[in-house]
Amino acid sequence: MKIGYRTIKTAVGTPIAISIAQLLGLTNFVSAGILTILCIQPSRKKSYLSAWHRFIACVIASIYSFVLFETIGYHPIVIGIMLFLFIPTTVLLKITPGIATSSVIILNLYSASSISLTFFMDQFILIIVGIGTGLLLNLYMPSLDNKLKDKQKQVEHYFQRILFEVAVYIRDKDISWDGKEITRCEELLEEASSLVELDRENHLLRNEHPYSDYFRMRSRQFKLLQRMLPLVTKIPNTGSISEKIARFFEGLSEGVHPGNTASLYLDELEELRKEFNKAELPSTREEFETRANLFRLLHEVEDYLQFKEKYKESDVKGKKKL
Repeated sequence: MKIGYRTIKTAVGTPIAISIAQLLGLTNFVSAGILTILCIQPSRKKSYLSAWHRFIACVIASIYSFVLFETIGYHPIVIGIMLFLFIPTTVLLKITPGIATSSVIILNLYSASSISLTFFMDQFILIIVGIGTGLLLNLYMPSLDNKLKDKQKQVEHYFQRILFEVAVYIRDKDISWDGKEITRCEELLEEASSLVELDRENHLLRNEHPYSDYFRMRSRQFKLLQRMLPLVTKIPNTGSISEKIARFFEGLSEGVHPGNTASLYLDELEELRKEFNKAELPSTREEFETRANLFRLLHEVEDYLQFKEKYKESDVKGKKKL
């Protein structure tokens, strides 16, 4: 069983927060550990927002508690009245993540039966210790670069396999491929997008993310691959034409990598289009539909390559910069 870094942070931070609160002689020092547990977040951005929301919510809850408990009394019904006022306030201020944290402070104040200025400040320091410990632990976030690089390699592997299987089908009409790479590739792209977003939230000062544009480009290309597959099945095995298209898809399969050599395949695609244009005009409905599907396929391939060409500067020497 794999133990996540949030679990480790929680296990480390909770006793640290309790120990600090205990050393400071704070009342209800165990609550510092509860506050820390509630503040552990998956990213730095969420950590900063969470700490701010929880701190403001705790301050507001403390004020409400002091006013209501001291004026109306220390009775369970007063807690209900207080929550009836406090929760809408957090919704209005958009700090609802702080409700659970504030509940700890509310119950501490209620259990005191009398709130002196000393006890009130005691709880304020408790809030700072608990939330502050969680915030400091959240400053460390493990790098996701290796995971993203691994996702990149896997996605490219599946792209290569899909394009190669398309070439095999065009050439031999082989239907033995089960297509599992398509499903897995879609899952990988979704996982990669989530990782990119998480990593972006861990680097608040970084304007551009090195993998964001890459996986966005691959996601668009994948949608085009999905649109190509039905068209491929409608292309009959007509000797030289099928062989040329099959060879072209084999080349595309070999050309899947992080670099940009799309311009080479766009040139080859244009030559294929010119060659097909020179062929005799279709004389039957079936031939006409075949020709239409062929040109639709070439159009989808062109869009597929253009997404890659716009992704980054061409790696092919002598090509114009886009």
